[in-house]
Amino acid sequence: MYAARRILKKMRYGEATVTVVDPRSYMTYQPFLPEAAAGSISPRHVVVPLRRVLPRAEVLTGRVTTIDQDRKVATIAPLVGEAYELPFDYLVIAMGAVSRTFPIPGLAENGIGMKGIEESIGLRNHVLEQLDKADSTTDEEIRRKALTFVFVGGGFAGAETIGEVEDMARDAAKHYRNVKREDMRFVLVDAAPRILPEVGEKLGQYGKEHLASRGIEIHLETSMDSCVDGHVVLKNGLEVDANTIVWTAGVKPNPALARFGLPLGPRGHVDTQATLQVQGTDYIWAAGDNAQVPDMIGRRAGNENAWCPPNAQHALRQAKVLGDNVVSGMRGFPQKEYSHANKGAVAGLGLHKGVAMIVMGKMKIKLKGRLAWYMHRGYHGMAMPTWNRKIRVFADWTLGMFLKREVVSLGAMENPREEFYEAAKPAPRDAAPAQKAKAS
Repeated sequence: MYAARRILKKMRYGEATVTVVDPRSYMTYQPFLPEAAAGSISPRHVVVPLRRVLPRAEVLTGRVTTIDQDRKVATIAPLVGEAYELPFDYLVIAMGAVSRTFPIPGLAENGIGMKGIEESIGLRNHVLEQLDKADSTTDEEIRRKALTFVFVGGGFAGAETIGEVEDMARDAAKHYRNVKREDMRFVLVDAAPRILPEVGEKLGQYGKEHLASRGIEIHLETSMDSCVDGHVVLKNGLEVDANTIVWTAGVKPNPALARFGLPLGPRGHVDTQATLQVQGTDYIWAAGDNAQVPDMIGRRAGNENAWCPPNAQHALRQAKVLGDNVVSGMRGFPQKEYSHANKGAVAGLGLHKGVAMIVMGKMKIKLKGRLAWYMHRGYHGMAMPTWNRKIRVFADWTLGMFLKREVVSLGAMENPREEFYEAAKPAPRDAAPAQKAKAS
């Protein structure tokens, strides 16, 4: 989306047509998914509608299934109807990443990811539904399983999500007669020796101690062996029954890239030059989580194998350079290399809680607690695309200062026609005579 905006901004009227193909008609600002799961931000404010932001672009809702580089044609599979071919002169590959999973028994059936707004809201409804179940049953085994929440992955996504969800569950428990925070069990699992590696060892240790002080069990240097029927088995021997298993153990490039005939790196990323042009081409560019982009700052410092990490900080900045380079390529001008020094990292761990590492030249400023939480909200609030969404997000936060958090589960939204279907479906044949006799 950012690349398309940049191209449209730099392009002369009528110079070219910009076409955006995506299976969803909106862009999701993923750093806000944990807050959306906790109810701090409205789900509608975390997504940006493409047709509204790109009024001069052609937006097609569908998937690119194949790319013929010789003919310069992409095959589009729309939501409905037959697939068709779309010719292009220049191509931008920005498909992002998907959850990195492993063949763990039960994971596909029971796991919940955190890559899209649908999963975020689904998690929120699911957690509140578990509290409803636990409050309404007298079966201790059902109650214990409903109140056990397992999160796998201790990076930004995992630590922020468990921090936000635990915060929400703690608030929600105040409104239940038979559920208290002490009845719940939150478990965080990671194969690494520490959580939040992006903010450094000391802040990562603080984050671990902070989450542990809130009653969250943290198991490091271990992994999940299976979770069949919600029975979670860890490599360290721990076994728990849980209705909620959240998987945030990293990401991988979109697997569709393997079908496009592009040069790929060892982990499946599109191999690009520092100019974001795909290796061996002069009309294809790639950026973001699906691209293997050289980190020029690291390489100038002597690290020949430095690559840009897959995060929003790099993706947003790469998009602007990519947009400029596409326009330069159209006009026959030289390409510009992407180079960006790390500005630090911020993470929220619930309301008024967070960690932040701000990089200013050679100086690193480390913050924790409420001040770091303000930095987290301030940075991502301003990074949110469009002033429309910025204002809506800050309005949500402002209202949250004066109004209590909503703790309503709308799980029925996942099957909105179920009640109507039950009312409208024909009555069983054998029941008809009995009803007729009763009426007479």
